[in-house]
Amino acid sequence: MRLCQALRNVGKFRTVFDFGEREVAHWFPGHMAKGLKQMRANMKNVDCIIEIHDARIPFSGRNPVFQETLDVRPHLLILNKMDLADLSNKQRILKKLEKNGVRNVLFTDCLKQRDDNVKKLVPMVMEIIKSNPRFNRDENTDYCLMVIGVPNVGKSSLINSLRRTNLKKGRASRVGGEPGITKAVLTKIQVCERPIMHLLDTPGVLPPKIESVETGMKLALCGTILDHLVGEDIIADYLLYSLNRLEKFSYVEKYDLQEPSDDIQHVLKRIAVKLGKTQRVKAITGVGNITIIVPNYTAAAYDFIRAFRKGELGRVMLD
Repeated sequence: MRLCQALRNVGKFRTVFDFGEREVAHWFPGHMAKGLKQMRANMKNVDCIIEIHDARIPFSGRNPVFQETLDVRPHLLILNKMDLADLSNKQRILKKLEKNGVRNVLFTDCLKQRDDNVKKLVPMVMEIIKSNPRFNRDENTDYCLMVIGVPNVGKSSLINSLRRTNLKKGRASRVGGEPGITKAVLTKIQVCERPIMHLLDTPGVLPPKIESVETGMKLALCGTILDHLVGEDIIADYLLYSLNRLEKFSYVEKYDLQEPSDDIQHVLKRIAVKLGKTQRVKAITGVGNITIIVPNYTAAAYDFIRAFRKGELGRVMLD
Protein backbone atom coordinates (compact mmCIF):
# COMPACT_ATOMS: atom_id res chain seq x y z
CA MET A 1 0.00 0.00 0.00
CA ARG A 2 2.86 2.37 0.90
CA LEU A 3 4.57 1.64 -2.45
CA CYS A 4 1.39 2.44 -4.39
CA GLN A 5 0.98 5.68 -2.45
CA ALA A 6 4.62 6.62 -3.17
CA LEU A 7 4.17 5.99 -6.90
CA ARG A 8 1.01 8.12 -6.91
CA ASN A 9 2.94 10.92 -5.23
CA VAL A 10 5.70 10.71 -7.85
CA GLY A 11 3.08 11.29 -10.53
CA LYS A 12 2.35 14.67 -8.90
CA PHE A 13 5.97 15.84 -8.92
CA ARG A 14 7.10 18.87 -10.93
CA THR A 15 7.34 18.34 -14.68
CA VAL A 16 8.90 21.79 -15.23
CA PHE A 17 11.51 23.52 -13.08
CA ASP A 18 10.55 27.06 -12.11
CA PHE A 19 13.62 29.24 -12.64
CA GLY A 20 11.63 32.34 -11.65
CA GLU A 21 13.65 35.48 -12.28
CA ARG A 22 16.96 33.72 -11.72
CA GLU A 23 19.94 34.41 -13.93
CA VAL A 24 23.05 32.25 -14.07
CA ALA A 25 26.14 34.34 -13.32
CA HIS A 26 28.31 35.18 -16.32
CA TRP A 27 31.67 33.74 -15.37
CA PHE A 28 34.38 34.84 -17.76
CA PRO A 29 37.54 35.61 -15.72
CA GLY A 30 40.57 37.31 -17.22
CA HIS A 31 42.51 34.09 -17.71
CA MET A 32 39.67 32.76 -19.91
CA ALA A 33 39.75 35.78 -22.21
CA LYS A 34 43.54 35.62 -22.38
CA GLY A 35 43.43 31.90 -23.08
CA LEU A 36 40.93 32.23 -25.92
CA LYS A 37 43.00 34.97 -27.55
CA GLN A 38 46.22 32.93 -27.40
CA MET A 39 44.48 29.77 -28.57
CA ARG A 40 43.40 31.57 -31.75
CA ALA A 41 46.90 32.97 -32.27
CA ASN A 42 48.51 29.50 -32.05
CA MET A 43 46.20 27.65 -34.44
CA LYS A 44 48.89 27.59 -37.15
CA ASN A 45 50.92 25.16 -35.01
CA VAL A 46 48.02 22.75 -34.40
CA ASP A 47 47.17 19.60 -36.37
CA CYS A 48 43.97 18.62 -34.57
CA ILE A 49 41.56 20.04 -31.99
CA ILE A 50 40.63 17.82 -29.05
CA GLU A 51 37.43 19.15 -27.51
CA ILE A 52 36.48 17.63 -24.15
CA HIS A 53 33.02 17.80 -22.64
CA ASP A 54 31.04 16.12 -19.87
CA ALA A 55 29.26 12.97 -21.11
CA ARG A 56 26.23 13.78 -18.90
CA ILE A 57 25.56 16.93 -20.95
CA PRO A 58 26.82 16.05 -24.46
CA PHE A 59 24.94 18.96 -26.05
CA SER A 60 24.44 21.56 -23.34
CA GLY A 61 27.17 24.03 -22.60
CA ARG A 62 29.61 23.28 -25.43
CA ASN A 63 31.15 26.68 -26.00
CA PRO A 64 29.87 28.15 -29.33
CA VAL A 65 32.86 30.51 -29.34
CA PHE A 66 35.01 27.45 -30.17
CA GLN A 67 33.06 26.82 -33.38
CA GLU A 68 35.05 29.24 -35.51
CA THR A 69 38.21 27.50 -34.30
CA LEU A 70 36.87 24.00 -34.96
CA ASP A 71 35.83 24.90 -38.48
CA VAL A 72 39.44 25.33 -39.62
CA ARG A 73 41.04 22.25 -38.03
CA PRO A 74 40.29 18.52 -37.76
CA HIS A 75 38.24 17.88 -34.63
CA LEU A 76 37.76 15.05 -32.14
CA LEU A 77 35.07 15.36 -29.46
CA ILE A 78 35.78 13.47 -26.25
CA LEU A 79 32.83 12.90 -23.93
CA ASN A 80 34.56 12.31 -20.61
CA LYS A 81 33.20 11.04 -17.26
CA MET A 82 31.34 8.28 -19.09
CA ASP A 83 31.29 6.32 -15.81
CA LEU A 84 28.82 8.92 -14.47
CA ALA A 85 26.59 9.07 -17.54
CA ASP A 86 23.62 6.89 -18.49
CA LEU A 87 24.71 5.75 -21.95
CA SER A 88 21.81 3.38 -22.57
CA ASN A 89 20.78 5.66 -25.44
CA LYS A 90 24.28 6.22 -26.79
CA GLN A 91 23.26 5.90 -30.45
CA ARG A 92 20.79 8.79 -30.09
CA ILE A 93 23.63 10.98 -28.83
CA LEU A 94 25.95 9.99 -31.68
CA LYS A 95 23.25 10.57 -34.32
CA LYS A 96 22.39 14.00 -32.97
CA LEU A 97 26.06 14.99 -32.81
CA GLU A 98 26.58 13.78 -36.38
CA LYS A 99 23.58 15.85 -37.48
CA ASN A 100 25.37 18.84 -35.91
CA GLY A 101 28.52 18.07 -37.92
CA VAL A 102 30.47 16.17 -35.23
CA ARG A 103 31.52 12.77 -36.61
CA ASN A 104 34.56 11.85 -34.55
CA VAL A 105 33.46 11.05 -30.98
CA LEU A 106 35.18 9.11 -28.20
CA PHE A 107 33.75 8.29 -24.76
CA THR A 108 36.31 8.15 -21.94
CA ASP A 109 36.79 7.79 -18.18
CA CYS A 110 40.12 9.51 -17.74
CA LEU A 111 40.33 9.02 -13.97
CA LYS A 112 40.34 5.26 -14.47
CA GLN A 113 43.85 3.85 -14.14
CA ARG A 114 43.50 1.94 -17.41
CA ASP A 115 40.88 3.12 -19.88
CA ASP A 116 40.84 1.14 -23.14
CA ASN A 117 39.12 4.05 -24.90
CA VAL A 118 42.05 6.36 -24.11
CA LYS A 119 44.27 3.87 -25.98
CA LYS A 120 42.17 4.53 -29.08
CA LEU A 121 42.82 8.28 -29.06
CA VAL A 122 46.23 8.42 -30.78
CA PRO A 123 45.22 6.03 -33.63
CA MET A 124 41.96 7.98 -34.10
CA VAL A 125 43.81 11.30 -34.20
CA MET A 126 46.33 9.98 -36.73
CA GLU A 127 43.52 8.75 -38.96
CA ILE A 128 41.76 12.14 -38.72
CA ILE A 129 44.96 14.07 -39.48
CA LYS A 130 45.85 11.91 -42.48
CA SER A 131 42.47 12.60 -44.08
CA ASN A 132 42.93 16.38 -43.78
CA PRO A 133 45.58 18.82 -45.06
CA ARG A 134 48.24 19.79 -42.50
CA PHE A 135 48.47 23.36 -43.85
CA ASN A 136 52.06 24.56 -43.28
CA ARG A 137 53.04 21.53 -41.18
CA ASP A 138 53.54 18.88 -43.88
CA GLU A 139 57.28 18.73 -43.31
CA ASN A 140 56.97 18.20 -39.53
CA THR A 141 57.31 14.62 -38.25
CA ASP A 142 55.82 15.43 -34.86
CA TYR A 143 52.20 16.27 -34.16
CA CYS A 144 50.60 18.95 -32.06
CA LEU A 145 47.07 18.82 -30.66
CA MET A 146 45.16 21.52 -28.79
CA VAL A 147 42.92 20.51 -25.90
CA ILE A 148 39.91 22.78 -25.40
CA GLY A 149 36.70 22.70 -23.38
CA VAL A 150 34.66 24.39 -20.69
CA PRO A 151 36.01 24.19 -17.10
CA ASN A 152 36.16 20.99 -15.06
CA VAL A 153 35.36 18.47 -17.80
CA GLY A 154 38.67 16.59 -17.51
CA LYS A 155 41.21 18.21 -19.84
CA SER A 156 44.06 17.76 -17.35
CA SER A 157 42.86 14.24 -16.51
CA LEU A 158 42.98 13.32 -20.22
CA ILE A 159 46.54 14.59 -20.56
CA ASN A 160 47.64 12.63 -17.50
CA SER A 161 45.82 9.52 -18.74
CA LEU A 162 47.53 9.75 -22.15
CA ARG A 163 50.93 10.06 -20.48
CA ARG A 164 50.19 7.03 -18.30
CA THR A 165 49.03 5.01 -21.30
CA ASN A 166 51.64 5.97 -23.89
CA LEU A 167 54.71 7.12 -21.94
CA LYS A 168 54.24 5.22 -18.65
CA LYS A 169 54.80 8.54 -16.86
CA GLY A 170 53.00 10.34 -14.08
CA ARG A 171 50.79 13.36 -14.23
CA ALA A 172 51.90 16.59 -15.87
CA SER A 173 48.75 18.63 -15.24
CA ARG A 174 47.13 19.49 -11.93
CA VAL A 175 43.68 17.99 -11.46
CA GLY A 176 40.96 19.44 -9.21
CA GLY A 177 37.31 18.96 -8.34
CA GLU A 178 36.26 22.52 -9.06
CA PRO A 179 36.42 24.70 -12.19
CA GLY A 180 39.32 27.03 -12.86
CA ILE A 181 42.25 24.82 -11.74
CA THR A 182 44.18 25.23 -15.02
CA LYS A 183 44.99 28.90 -15.57
CA ALA A 184 48.26 28.54 -17.52
CA VAL A 185 47.81 29.24 -21.21
CA LEU A 186 49.04 26.79 -23.88
CA THR A 187 51.38 24.63 -21.79
CA LYS A 188 52.99 22.12 -24.20
CA ILE A 189 53.08 18.55 -22.88
CA GLN A 190 54.33 15.39 -24.60
CA VAL A 191 51.84 12.51 -24.51
CA CYS A 192 53.24 10.02 -27.03
CA GLU A 193 56.66 8.85 -28.29
CA ARG A 194 55.69 7.00 -31.48
CA PRO A 195 54.63 9.15 -33.16
CA ILE A 196 55.94 12.15 -31.25
CA MET A 197 52.83 13.95 -30.13
CA HIS A 198 52.33 16.96 -27.89
CA LEU A 199 49.19 18.47 -26.42
CA LEU A 200 48.67 22.15 -25.76
CA ASP A 201 46.80 22.39 -22.46
CA THR A 202 44.43 25.35 -22.16
CA PRO A 203 42.28 26.81 -19.39
CA GLY A 204 38.58 25.96 -19.44
CA VAL A 205 36.65 28.67 -21.27
CA LEU A 206 32.93 29.34 -20.82
CA PRO A 207 31.02 31.50 -23.28
CA PRO A 208 30.79 35.13 -22.05
CA LYS A 209 27.00 34.69 -22.02
CA ILE A 210 25.44 31.29 -21.34
CA GLU A 211 22.61 30.63 -23.80
CA SER A 212 19.86 29.80 -21.26
CA VAL A 213 19.28 29.50 -17.52
CA GLU A 214 18.63 25.75 -17.88
CA THR A 215 21.91 25.24 -19.75
CA GLY A 216 23.66 27.19 -17.02
CA MET A 217 22.00 25.05 -14.34
CA LYS A 218 23.17 21.84 -16.03
CA LEU A 219 26.71 23.25 -16.22
CA ALA A 220 26.53 24.22 -12.55
CA LEU A 221 25.22 20.80 -11.54
CA CYS A 222 28.16 19.14 -13.32
CA GLY A 223 30.62 21.45 -11.54
CA THR A 224 31.53 23.65 -14.49
CA ILE A 225 30.49 26.89 -12.78
CA LEU A 226 31.54 27.66 -9.21
CA ASP A 227 28.67 26.68 -6.88
CA HIS A 228 28.45 29.97 -5.00
CA LEU A 229 27.87 31.90 -8.23
CA VAL A 230 24.58 30.05 -8.71
CA GLY A 231 23.73 29.01 -5.13
CA GLU A 232 24.02 25.55 -3.57
CA ASP A 233 20.34 25.57 -2.60
CA ILE A 234 19.20 26.21 -6.19
CA ILE A 235 21.59 23.61 -7.62
CA ALA A 236 20.38 21.04 -5.06
CA ASP A 237 16.73 21.76 -5.95
CA TYR A 238 17.45 21.37 -9.67
CA LEU A 239 19.27 18.12 -8.90
CA LEU A 240 16.25 16.76 -7.01
CA TYR A 241 13.94 17.81 -9.84
CA SER A 242 16.25 16.12 -12.41
CA LEU A 243 16.57 12.85 -10.46
CA ASN A 244 12.80 12.61 -10.02
CA ARG A 245 12.16 13.45 -13.68
CA LEU A 246 14.59 10.68 -14.72
CA GLU A 247 13.08 8.28 -12.15
CA LYS A 248 16.43 7.91 -10.41
CA PHE A 249 15.43 7.41 -6.80
CA SER A 250 18.67 6.07 -5.28
CA TYR A 251 18.80 9.17 -3.06
CA VAL A 252 15.88 7.70 -1.06
CA GLU A 253 17.96 4.77 0.18
CA LYS A 254 21.19 6.75 0.52
CA TYR A 255 19.64 9.31 2.85
CA ASP A 256 17.09 7.02 4.58
CA LEU A 257 14.01 8.75 3.21
CA GLN A 258 10.75 6.83 3.43
CA GLU A 259 9.86 7.62 -0.18
CA PRO A 260 10.81 9.92 -3.05
CA SER A 261 10.14 13.59 -2.41
CA ASP A 262 9.71 16.69 -4.53
CA ASP A 263 10.34 19.01 -1.57
CA ILE A 264 13.99 20.06 -1.41
CA GLN A 265 13.64 21.43 2.13
CA HIS A 266 12.37 18.07 3.34
CA VAL A 267 15.20 16.21 1.58
CA LEU A 268 17.91 18.57 2.87
CA LYS A 269 16.55 18.35 6.41
CA ARG A 270 16.72 14.56 6.21
CA ILE A 271 20.30 14.71 4.85
CA ALA A 272 21.36 17.12 7.60
CA VAL A 273 19.89 14.92 10.33
CA LYS A 274 21.42 11.73 8.91
CA LEU A 275 24.89 13.25 8.55
CA GLY A 276 24.79 15.28 11.74
CA LYS A 277 25.09 18.55 9.84
CA THR A 278 23.42 20.91 12.30
CA GLN A 279 24.16 24.36 13.68
CA ARG A 280 23.32 26.32 16.79
CA VAL A 281 21.39 29.56 16.33
CA LYS A 282 19.92 32.08 18.75
CA ALA A 283 16.15 32.50 18.74
CA ILE A 284 14.36 35.50 20.25
CA THR A 285 11.36 34.62 22.42
CA GLY A 286 9.02 36.60 24.66
CA VAL A 287 11.00 35.54 27.73
CA GLY A 288 14.53 36.04 26.34
CA ASN A 289 16.97 34.52 23.88
CA ILE A 290 17.47 30.77 23.62
CA THR A 291 19.88 28.65 21.60
CA ILE A 292 18.34 26.01 19.36
CA ILE A 293 19.83 23.40 17.04
CA VAL A 294 18.65 23.55 13.41
CA PRO A 295 19.63 21.65 10.26
CA ASN A 296 22.50 23.15 8.25
CA TYR A 297 20.76 23.28 4.87
CA THR A 298 23.79 24.64 3.01
CA ALA A 299 26.04 21.82 4.21
CA ALA A 300 23.32 19.27 3.35
CA ALA A 301 22.90 20.79 -0.14
CA TYR A 302 26.65 20.57 -0.69
CA ASP A 303 26.70 16.89 0.32
CA PHE A 304 23.76 16.14 -2.00
CA ILE A 305 25.46 17.85 -4.95
CA ARG A 306 28.83 16.22 -4.22
CA ALA A 307 27.20 12.76 -4.05
CA PHE A 308 25.78 13.34 -7.54
CA ARG A 309 29.14 14.47 -8.94
CA LYS A 310 30.86 11.40 -7.50
CA GLY A 311 28.29 9.08 -9.07
CA GLU A 312 26.80 7.98 -5.74
CA LEU A 313 23.25 8.74 -6.94
CA GLY A 314 23.50 6.60 -10.08
CA ARG A 315 24.28 7.29 -13.72
CA VAL A 316 22.29 10.06 -15.36
CA MET A 317 21.87 11.81 -18.72
CA LEU A 318 20.77 15.42 -18.27
CA ASP A 319 20.39 16.22 -22.00
